[in-house]
Amino acid sequence: MAFEDYKTKKSVVVVYTGEGKGKTSASVGLLARALGREWSVAYIQFVKTWETGESNFIEKLKAADLFGDKLFYYRGGKGFYNAGDISAKNVSEDEHKKAAEETFAIALKKATSGEFDVVICDEINNAAHDGLLPKNSIEKLIKTRHTKTSLCLTGRNFPEKLVPLTDIATNMTKIKHHFDDKYLANKGIDY
Repeated sequence: MAFEDYKTKKSVVVVYTGEGKGKTSASVGLLARALGREWSVAYIQFVKTWETGESNFIEKLKAADLFGDKLFYYRGGKGFYNAGDISAKNVSEDEHKKAAEETFAIALKKATSGEFDVVICDEINNAAHDGLLPKNSIEKLIKTRHTKTSLCLTGRNFPEKLVPLTDIATNMTKIKHHFDDKYLANKGIDY
């Protein structure tokens, strides 16, 4: 097939999932690419409440007002849920669920509004897999998004049955990570 025979889509659904590192980093790269094209982007984080390199970066972009209302950023969630030793302390299951549902409501509003070219939902897959969101949340988001809005969903455990609803799905595969040898995450590399 010749290059000129290929078509383009008005919008796509992109998924970064798997046990390996790089899902959020890939979504931040997508944020940069879209803003570089002067597109409007909503970046919505589920789960993460702690200071991260990407949150510092996006907050600095917002503060510099380089993109005006073309960049929306929201951090929701109460920290890791059901993740052993690294789970958020002193946060009830109901508090986790309420935060995830509030964050989802914002994501749904942004994805269906037609106001944004790209809506990125970082760690939404984890929130859905862990039962903090209703099981059909991700499917609802994909199916009800505005026709011009591309959607990016990150986090482990993207539902395999929803892969046919995506346009690009990447599974980040861990080959080796020093966390398995009892080393903590490194600032600037892991978060």
